Amino acid sequence: MSTAKILDDSAGESLTKRRAAAVAQGVGSATPVFAARAEGEFVWDVDGRKYIDFAGGIGVLAVGHRHPAVLAAVRRQLDLYTHTSFQVMAYEPYIELAEQLNRLAPFSEPAKTVLLTTGVEAVEAAVKIARVATGRSAVIAFSGAFHGRTHLGMALTGKSLPYKRGLSWLGADVYRIPFPVPQYGVEVADTLRALDTCFRCDLEPTRVAAIIIEPVQGEGGFHVAPPALLQALRRICDEHGIVFIADEIQAGCARTGRMFAIEHSGVEPDLVTVAKSLAGGFPLSGVVGRARIVDAVQPGGLGGTYGGSPIGCAAALAVLNIISQPSFLERSLQIGANIKARLEAFAARAELLPIANIRGLGPMLAFDLVKSRGSVEPDGAAAKVVTARALQLGLVILSCGSFGETVRILLPLTLSDESLQKAMQILEKALGAKQGGS
Repeated sequence: MSTAKILDDSAGESLTKRRAAAVAQGVGSATPVFAARAEGEFVWDVDGRKYIDFAGGIGVLAVGHRHPAVLAAVRRQLDLYTHTSFQVMAYEPYIELAEQLNRLAPFSEPAKTVLLTTGVEAVEAAVKIARVATGRSAVIAFSGAFHGRTHLGMALTGKSLPYKRGLSWLGADVYRIPFPVPQYGVEVADTLRALDTCFRCDLEPTRVAAIIIEPVQGEGGFHVAPPALLQALRRICDEHGIVFIADEIQAGCARTGRMFAIEHSGVEPDLVTVAKSLAGGFPLSGVVGRARIVDAVQPGGLGGTYGGSPIGCAAALAVLNIISQPSFLERSLQIGANIKARLEAFAARAELLPIANIRGLGPMLAFDLVKSRGSVEPDGAAAKVVTARALQLGLVILSCGSFGETVRILLPLTLSDESLQKAMQILEKALGAKQGGS
């Protein structure tokens, strides 16, 4: 691919102008590219350029773009009905998907599911369930967390820019403690000490409805919650009757080589939120929980007009059939091991930009750009350079992290070995210290 300016006198340039005139500036885009079509791990833009997609619509496409089994399921459903609202006239795909999720749920007692539309809707429903089940209002969340853009979602989210700028009140009885990030001096002991201080100084545990945590933080930088922390939180929740919510919206649905990321720790939560890769690109989310907790909410207290769309449910049933196969999960772990080995080799090479803190679970991996080799000082500007160079060379990849220093990998887990090899070659070139991505 040419490394010339992505947008010149082109269809993309025309769309850029139309977007600026028509779309709210509060809706950002990570790239200046406009999609025209997609298939598997590939996207073609409106000017005919081809990209390997390591963003996947922000972790939505674990089975790639337009997976044939997903499209076939959706087409069958389109020929039957597209909407009745489950709360008006129920339908089998919703029930069947709930049954499947309950069977896969990461806890050893009967489960129930509510299906919704967006990730933050699932987060709000989980908090609502916890508040009704406990009769309490307070929720504890973590620094660096991302739980959505509604008012409650933003209150739970632990990143101020760009999500909270200009919002002086978020309320919602939310308390925050630091997430362990060793390179920035926060260990599990510090997190637990902060939680103890919160209980002693800000609110008694008997006021806490839920603790919500991402087993792998998404927007916060792909930091993995240490098993020791998850185990301690489980004990604390059991001791004080607090509901333990695992937000698996980005890390779930096989993204880490397990159906749910928290399975790597052996810890059982009480409620799990799911979305993103659940329906292969169709809007769908849900909360899967211990039945005795989920059923605390009275009929009518959960749901939404489009929640559990028949189209989304059909797509999700096809996705679950793919990603729950042992061969799929084994392949995803192999992909992760391959990528991690390549990243570790990049980190050892003096001619590449300095990277550090390679981390993640399975193929859900990330690394930080740092100011100098051997340091932990984050370099957000360098991460922007790397993602821009990669785009020029034909790889879509995203940055994240509290300082914008992290490059994260959200690849389709169905990609070929050839595409994986090519993508890593592009990333290697993008990390070149002096060539400017050319």
